[in-house]
Amino acid sequence: MMQFTDWDILRNLLFAARWTLLLSLFAFIGGGLVGLALTFIRSIKNPFLTKLVQIYVELFQGIPLLMQLFLTFFGLSLIGLDVDAWSAAILSLTLFSSAFLHDIWRSCIEALPKGQWEACRTLGLTHVQSMRHVIFPQAIKMAIAPTVGFSVQIVKGTALASIIGFVELTKAGTMLNNATFQPFKVFALVALLYFVICFPLSVLARYLENKNYVRR
Repeated sequence: MMQFTDWDILRNLLFAARWTLLLSLFAFIGGGLVGLALTFIRSIKNPFLTKLVQIYVELFQGIPLLMQLFLTFFGLSLIGLDVDAWSAAILSLTLFSSAFLHDIWRSCIEALPKGQWEACRTLGLTHVQSMRHVIFPQAIKMAIAPTVGFSVQIVKGTALASIIGFVELTKAGTMLNNATFQPFKVFALVALLYFVICFPLSVLARYLENKNYVRR
């Protein structure tokens, strides 16, 4: 039987934590790009496109992330598309996070006074020019704090990727527990590492929220 020292356990968890961070980063960037596109499409106020975006958001917010991971990993193979755990995890987390990021950003845009849109029309700006020069710069300031706060949910959501075999922090903890039979020590370290990753993000979100509140 292989012996693990405390340092061996911690070192392996730290090695796995980098995949948690990388997966979170890819999911955040991918979800942000898709969420931004959805937000822009919905701002056009076309009833058909708005309905499509609403269906997308309801679908990916309404289905648990765990089920989305299962459907992506096992479902795509049924139509001849073999995806590995890494690709399935990125795709699922991107779709999941884009639905929530879109809702955050849409709320920030709708929170702006309607006079902003009227002023843009008075100046003869197109929709794209209005979004680029007037609406987005103001909405971004309001959206930074909740966006950073949601990134914590993405980090914690990566733990579910272990269910399809992706070796991130939680999966590495499970494997080490099976090898060492020291569940309390292993999972306490796993929890500690999640805290070390998420706590600075939570503090940053609170700081940005307070800063934005003071400015207003």
